[in-house]
Amino acid sequence: MALLTGHLNVQADAGEFSGRTTFESLGLDSLSLMELVVAAEEEYGLVLPENVLDLRPSSTLGEVARAFEHVR
Repeated sequence: MALLTGHLNVQADAGEFSGRTTFESLGLDSLSLMELVVAAEEEYGLVLPENVLDLRPSSTLGEVARAFEHVR
């Protein structure tokens, strides 16, 4: 959640985040999602393959968490 609140300035309380929360409901568009991917790669030293993480505004935080679990 630090990436959302810190890098993308999402204004939300921790209680508003759940596995079913969509990026769209947080006010994020496709460009914001690309910024999130870049921030995650830089922050955690990852390179996310395109087939692992196909983000779109309707993606949920749960979907993204599961995709990150498979990246090492």
